[in-house]
Amino acid sequence: MQIDDQNTKERFSRLQRYIDRMPSLSTTVTKVLEICNHPNTSPNDLNKVISLDPVLTGQVLKLINSAYYSLPNKVTSLTRAIIILGLNTVKNLALSTAILGSLGKNTSNSLNMDHFWSHSICVGVMAKALADLKRIPAPIQEEFFIAGLLHDLGKIPLSDCFSEDYAKVLDLTNRNGCDLKEAETSIFGFDHCETGRMIAEKWKLTDSILKTLAYHHQPESVDSMFRNMILFVSIGNLYANYHKIGYAGGKEPNLLDIHFIMGLSDFKWEDVLTLEEKVRLEIDKAQIFLKVGKEEQVDAG
Repeated sequence: MQIDDQNTKERFSRLQRYIDRMPSLSTTVTKVLEICNHPNTSPNDLNKVISLDPVLTGQVLKLINSAYYSLPNKVTSLTRAIIILGLNTVKNLALSTAILGSLGKNTSNSLNMDHFWSHSICVGVMAKALADLKRIPAPIQEEFFIAGLLHDLGKIPLSDCFSEDYAKVLDLTNRNGCDLKEAETSIFGFDHCETGRMIAEKWKLTDSILKTLAYHHQPESVDSMFRNMILFVSIGNLYANYHKIGYAGGKEPNLLDIHFIMGLSDFKWEDVLTLEEKVRLEIDKAQIFLKVGKEEQVDAG
């Protein structure tokens, strides 16, 4: 990104320093991501890494025994938990709880973080529900959920670094009906999508997550294997703002917003609205991801 304005340069440098100081992902999480990218990885390979980390082991067992999966019998074996959950789900649990542990505790005067994460969970749940409607394989559906959960990460450093200015961004959006991304650009010279990309690059997140963070407001500009994921996250974002589930600064979408995004997909807005009951149930179940993330904060603190 080329920046010419001096004030913007100073803000961007401050933001870059903030992101540079953010803690790296733990060795365990990095190793989990690494081995899960190998096509021949087995549950036993993952067990060898996770079993050395008592916190992550506890999180995996807490997840498998939560209402999110509603299994009839309690699972106490880590290897069995990994087999049942699948490598992708365990990888995404490790990633999401590490990120929530790192950024979930951040506070600002502008964004309420409980509302922020409620919004994010709704977006993830809707993205996964749409992937299910599209008959995308179940293990990959978890990637859609995590992409939705993390899509707005770039807002956290902005609201934390520039709390007063970010309050102005939210005021522009709420009072004037201005697009949030445009309001950010007008005040900062850059937006949360660019900041999200910077975070993804620092943490070496997958290409699918990086592109979701960078392009979830511009799914029409993405012509790649990740387009469905980015588009479904965009629809989830519309849905969360439409129903006011949580709050991450976005305005209530108008008919033009909805028509444009839905026109990029195979779905109709009515198809999305019929998922309301399912989405609300899944949101309740998915609170486990926030719970283990907050526990990660306590353990890290």
